[in-house]
Amino acid sequence: MPTQPNMPLLELLGIRAPIIQAPMAGVSSPAMAAAVANAGGLGSLGVGAMSVRQAQLAIGEFRRISSGPLNVNLFVHRPAMPDDRKQAAWLKRLAPEFARWGAQAPAALNEIYTSFLANDDMLDMLVAEQPKVVSFHFGLPRRDQIDRLHAAGIVLLASATSVQEAQAIETAGIDAIVAQGYEAGGHRGVFDPDAEDSRLGAMALTRLLVQSGKVPIIASGGIMDGAGIAAALALGASAAQLGTAFIATDESLADAGYRERLFASAAHETVMTRVISGRPARSLANEFTGWGAAVPDDAVPAYPIAYDAGKALNAVAKAAGQSGYGAHWAGQGAPLARSMSTQALMEALLAELHEARARLNQQEKR
Repeated sequence: MPTQPNMPLLELLGIRAPIIQAPMAGVSSPAMAAAVANAGGLGSLGVGAMSVRQAQLAIGEFRRISSGPLNVNLFVHRPAMPDDRKQAAWLKRLAPEFARWGAQAPAALNEIYTSFLANDDMLDMLVAEQPKVVSFHFGLPRRDQIDRLHAAGIVLLASATSVQEAQAIETAGIDAIVAQGYEAGGHRGVFDPDAEDSRLGAMALTRLLVQSGKVPIIASGGIMDGAGIAAALALGASAAQLGTAFIATDESLADAGYRERLFASAAHETVMTRVISGRPARSLANEFTGWGAAVPDDAVPAYPIAYDAGKALNAVAKAAGQSGYGAHWAGQGAPLARSMSTQALMEALLAELHEARARLNQQEKR
């Protein structure tokens, strides 16, 4: 294990500021992660949707523009169990939506992402590249994968949405836990998407995990500014992870339609949906989430097989000039988003954090 017991989280991660930029596969970029790292935080890359070579190139691009620490995030979902009947029924249900934009639904669906659980080529690459941090979403890797990453000196993080998941993470020897509240944007990190979800908010979950566990806790969900970071730290979190706050930065890979919706009424109407990918995820309200509101969860194929259909539908709609079928992941704090460079956002966050802490100190003196 690369860490010393009770080492403060910022020292463990090699950062000065208690700010972690969320990985956000498809939105985060090497330039974004580098700007965060250069400002003293932890930059992140979501590589769960990448091939091993693509992930390696992204890490290399980050290192060309920053010598700071990098977090590489992986999906560790259970590999999908294909269900031909459900998948055929799903394509039939989606056919009218494809037809609206002058296209036909695909003839079949595929598992488009390989879980890290079944991707030892990715493991070999990470052991060779040795990013400062590797983090996991949707569950935990195998024991041997954890041991090899630790032996390479890599710090490990994992997302938890409940006390039970956090206990499993701690038992597995992971170094710190990302407490993902229900208000967070993007995919819920639940280990079992079909189990009952306690839907704990970030504040309650953070406090519960701080009180019940022994490893550092990183608060995540709805945090958009320095005041939110200060609140998370006051609850006992060692750092805060922000995702939606970075979507509108210059270095973000979010397209024009995504950005436009982020600054429109959709930001006030985020919804939890399965229809885009097959797993529950919080998105800005759009045409696809509106269509999916009446669709029962058990009709949706498994993740990421359903995502194959969702991406195909988004592609044909975009080609016809309609942006409302994208994976517009965003948290409940979306109305607080700001458009600026990542460097400028980090400067603002740090100034706001300093101001919030000073205000708190003044209140304590009264």
